Amino acid sequence: MHDRLIDRPEPAAGLPPGLTLACAVACGAMVANIYYAQPLIGLIAPELHMAPGAAGLIVTLTQLGYAAGLLLLVPLADRLENRRLILATLLATAAALVVLALVPSASAFLVAGALVGFTSAGVHMVVPFAASLAPAETRGRTIGNVMSGLLAGIMLSRPAASVIAEIAGWRAVFGVAAVLMLALAAWLAKMLPERRPTSGQSYAHILRSMAQLLWRERALQRRSIYHGFVFTVFTIFWTAVPLELANRFHFSQTAIAAFALAGAAGALTAPVAGRLGDRGHIRAGTGIAMLVMIASCLLAGWAGAAGSLIALVVFAIALDGATQLNQVLGQRVIFSLPGEDRGRVNAVYMTIIFLFGSTGGIAASLSYQAGGWWGTMLLGAAMGAVVLAIFCTEFLGKRR
Repeated sequence: MHDRLIDRPEPAAGLPPGLTLACAVACGAMVANIYYAQPLIGLIAPELHMAPGAAGLIVTLTQLGYAAGLLLLVPLADRLENRRLILATLLATAAALVVLALVPSASAFLVAGALVGFTSAGVHMVVPFAASLAPAETRGRTIGNVMSGLLAGIMLSRPAASVIAEIAGWRAVFGVAAVLMLALAAWLAKMLPERRPTSGQSYAHILRSMAQLLWRERALQRRSIYHGFVFTVFTIFWTAVPLELANRFHFSQTAIAAFALAGAAGALTAPVAGRLGDRGHIRAGTGIAMLVMIASCLLAGWAGAAGSLIALVVFAIALDGATQLNQVLGQRVIFSLPGEDRGRVNAVYMTIIFLFGSTGGIAASLSYQAGGWWGTMLLGAAMGAVVLAIFCTEFLGKRR
């Protein structure tokens, strides 16, 4: 069985509700930092005198910084005391956000944006931290509860940025985010217990071992590919749907933000996904997530073409729920692999997913231009069919 669940004895009895809430809020607030600028490009670029062709660097460099953080920063969780490391990344993120709010030049903004992305990757220290404190029998539920905060942060960041910018300007968005990071650091300083890794390995060895982990762990390979495809479809949808809402439904930026806010309801799937994993329904849940994703793309394509806004909202929520279900089940698997290397496992997993997902924006733009909304949603459904076929090979291997 590829999704083997081998657990070492856990010293902790589990996470109390207050600590679970703190970790969930931390995930949402930290991951939101890499999405705030996306709806603000049209405001930021002219003020900083950026050429239209260079405006995309505002998002791209933040994403590249995030990828670098996944590779270089997150593995430190297997080397350094986790509580202090998480707090340090929060303080560093707050400092970078302050720079974003104050910089007068485009070059300084881009450098600070990359730093925000790099330090915000610390969110992926929080998830394995929470998983390590939870006993094996409730680990899936814990991951689901914490991950619901992460998805909510992704979905709420864009509408929040749009609303704040409309009231107080785009610089206020990053100022508010910096204050939020400081408040979060003060809260987590009181809530988080110490957790010291016991491996004793050097940082250089930890980085080298990440490739070995990916080569050795079949479950990590499969789960990274599964969610890489799923996250790409998620990115395709949420890149293209603002275009469809503006072009077909004539939505304003505020109305588009409200649509994204409605889509955040998909985060409610995370606790359910965690419980499915704890009860051993990982393969069934994975198959359901992929089927729902394919159906959501096809039905969302129909809803857009038919001009049914209510149906489009429903299928957006269904797609978000399927994405969350697949991710939580995947993390339930990888965090149950043997050993003390959960930080590295998560770094490898999230880096692969991010590399997949980074192609989604380009794919959405090209497909929407070539085939409109239907063409984009057919692309998403086709990618869902491909990953479903890959997933079905697990059962062929089992019969052999």
